[in-house]
Amino acid sequence: MTKKSNGITALGTALQESKIVQLLEICLVFLTAALIIVIAQPFIGDNPLIRQGVVWGANIAMILLVWLGLRFRGERWSHLGLRRKFISLRTFLLSLLVFIAAMVGFILGSILMVNITGIPEGADMSGYNFLQGNFLMLLGILPAVFLVSSFGEEVIYRGFLITRISEIGGSGKKAVRIAMGVSAIIFGLVHFEWGFIGMVQTAFMGLALGISFILLKRNLWALIFAHAYMDAILMIQMYRGGSP
Repeated sequence: MTKKSNGITALGTALQESKIVQLLEICLVFLTAALIIVIAQPFIGDNPLIRQGVVWGANIAMILLVWLGLRFRGERWSHLGLRRKFISLRTFLLSLLVFIAAMVGFILGSILMVNITGIPEGADMSGYNFLQGNFLMLLGILPAVFLVSSFGEEVIYRGFLITRISEIGGSGKKAVRIAMGVSAIIFGLVHFEWGFIGMVQTAFMGLALGISFILLKRNLWALIFAHAYMDAILMIQMYRGGSP
């Protein structure tokens, strides 16, 4: 690989200038995760904890690829919305607003499914049954959930996906709207283990998070904290044997 005078590699230049290469990067990130899950499938068995671990491993692989893309371009995490100053009263207050918006999106998805199917069912959360009544497991899993799900999913589905798709479209308003829509759909699809209703619910929640990301001028930390609140509530519900 030839080094450019400004320190950016030839691949980095292609990632900045070629829409085809940018699209291939997005495909690579998600195909890698899918490949990890497919390869691990025969070894998972019926153990939901191992299954969750494989999903987390796929998320970590995606984050690493996102980081490599930044490195090749000569960009920092701040390009995806991860600014250095993230602990502030303003970010905390904004995260509460994002949390409310995301929950409203989730509820709207539920209402839509009830109107379509007539069945007031919730998402299939049986994959978290290992948490029921196990307080030590709850304490052990929460840090991993915050790191891989709360942080990782916001980096991947909002910071990376919305930013890169909108860049492919020229970063105009129309491109940003398309990016938010695509991000929401993919976010819903990757929650396929939650069932069809769960996918619709998370897609609407993802749309609310995507809109928040743009309205808050790509303040990704506010979304990460909001996502952490939702994950904590979900894990506690699973511990108590409830359902969202």
